[in-house]
Amino acid sequence: MLLETILNHVQPCKSFCYESAQFADQGKRIHVRVRARKNGRPICSGCGQKGPGYDRLKLRRYEFVPLWNIPVLLCYAPRRVDCPLCGVKVEQVPWSEGKSRHCTVHVWFLSFWAKLLAWQQVARLYRSSWSTVYRSVSAAVLWGMERRSLDGIAAIGVDEIAWQKGHHYLTLVYQIDTGKKRLLYVGPERTKESLKGFFKVLGQKRSEELQFACSDMWGPYLDVIDRYSLAVNILDRFHVMTHFNKAIDELRREEMAKARRDGYETVLKNSRWCLLKNRENQSKKQLVKLKELLKYNLPPVKGMLLRDDFQRFWEYKTRRWAQRFLRAWCARVQKTDLEPLKRVARMLMAHEELLLNWFEAKGTLSSGVVEGMNYKVKLAMRKAYGYRSLDVIKTVLYHQMGSLPEREFAHKFW
Repeated sequence: MLLETILNHVQPCKSFCYESAQFADQGKRIHVRVRARKNGRPICSGCGQKGPGYDRLKLRRYEFVPLWNIPVLLCYAPRRVDCPLCGVKVEQVPWSEGKSRHCTVHVWFLSFWAKLLAWQQVARLYRSSWSTVYRSVSAAVLWGMERRSLDGIAAIGVDEIAWQKGHHYLTLVYQIDTGKKRLLYVGPERTKESLKGFFKVLGQKRSEELQFACSDMWGPYLDVIDRYSLAVNILDRFHVMTHFNKAIDELRREEMAKARRDGYETVLKNSRWCLLKNRENQSKKQLVKLKELLKYNLPPVKGMLLRDDFQRFWEYKTRRWAQRFLRAWCARVQKTDLEPLKRVARMLMAHEELLLNWFEAKGTLSSGVVEGMNYKVKLAMRKAYGYRSLDVIKTVLYHQMGSLPEREFAHKFW
């Protein structure tokens, strides 16, 4: 079978034919000459209309998908079109877009591998450059962003993630509907303006159709969600329990510091994860240590028992009984001398209405999905040891996690 026959099968080009294929550069490359058919009129790259030919430019080489790790280049001298509307323009060719010297299928080929590997690895593997891979990914992301649908979004998750040293954050908005989870928006920093950008992209009508928004207790996010949407704002269980663990760990550190000052040994040594981890996740050694700790009436142990008691809040079936439990639990904590835990109780009472929205969604929504996607974001950044440009990191995240539509070709090379 001839290479020209294979190319006609995987990359058919109307009004063009593959004339010949031969080795070049001492067998390091394959050059395939392309010829326009005699009855085919050139297409204007400005308006897309056919017009009379004017003359030809110099021979150009367009990089195609490599064959058996041998670079393949399509060689063609583009015609110029005497267009009555646009004037003299270079013709539009079906295998490439604009002035790019890369075939469209090659652009999407590189962008696919850039999802799996670091961009520099893709460039080395396919004898290209980092900038070429970046341009390929950018082209795929722009094409997908123009054609993605934002209709039918019922639930979103909002969170921030640090992406550079010096407290530089990204605001991330995910769709967390059952059966469809994807990244919707990436904004700089974690301010009100960052999240407002998402609602501007979504539009007023779609924003009003949102039913649930899952977020942490960051004030700017709560204000913007309340102002720009009618969604029920749910404070996630994961973030709430994180505050409990911070309070317990603070009590443990205070108690250990007190023991060191007074010059005596404490049973709290090597007890951090015994106090913070759930019982079902602890090792046998940690369970033995926990059994020993429960014999002593120490502040961190009291805090752990109060935290475990609060877990009953999530098991209630109705909002009314959950509210009664929450108020009773907070009143009980305020009578103790555990100041870090009292701060948590005051915070919970300040966000009582948002906490009780958990029962509006019947406990089906949480930021567990958001935390899982945040992990993928960190993994994407670690593959390249970080990115310096905000535009580049946006391109990376939309490409890998945006579930963007892709172009269809006669043959799929990946």
